[in-house]
Amino acid sequence: MTGTLLFIVGPPAVGKMTVGERIAARTGLRLFHNHLAIEPVLRFFPFGSPPFHRLVEGFRREIVEEVAASDLPGLIFTYVWAFDEPADEQAITRYAEPFRDRGGRVLHLELEATQQERLRRNEGASRLAEKPSKRDREASRRNLLALDERYDLNSGGRFDDRPDYLRIDNTHLEAAEVAETAITHFRLATI
Repeated sequence: MTGTLLFIVGPPAVGKMTVGERIAARTGLRLFHNHLAIEPVLRFFPFGSPPFHRLVEGFRREIVEEVAASDLPGLIFTYVWAFDEPADEQAITRYAEPFRDRGGRVLHLELEATQQERLRRNEGASRLAEKPSKRDREASRRNLLALDERYDLNSGGRFDDRPDYLRIDNTHLEAAEVAETAITHFRLATI
């Protein structure tokens, strides 16, 4: 069985995990949201430290490789992609290799929302439940603002002409609506 890897990318608190949950429920793809790797490592090493990077990267890589080699239908992988950082594009390419090497589909869903809406979502109950490191709301807010200031976290449409890429401004859309749009656009099989 050849699986599908669906990246959901976008800035913090744009709704990647929530949309991913909706797509997973409809397609059977497994959701691997970014913080599933981050949160356990933060118990031992500070964000950004060399051991943090090695452990998070290793866990992500192993999950992607195992799912690609399995009979699972595929994986939804959420990621904050700094489009002005070549290392992030290289990481996306590396994560996709196990699926591409097996003839699987690799797709990209980019979400955009206003900063005001993302600040509101940053304090959402499901986000705080899944991501303990975001429970210090003021620190999380400062981090979101700092990342927005430092990096280009939206593609600006540079991939819009690619058939494997869909960009959606979900500022005023419900997660289920975004999920259905992506499922239809990419012709994902539903369960």
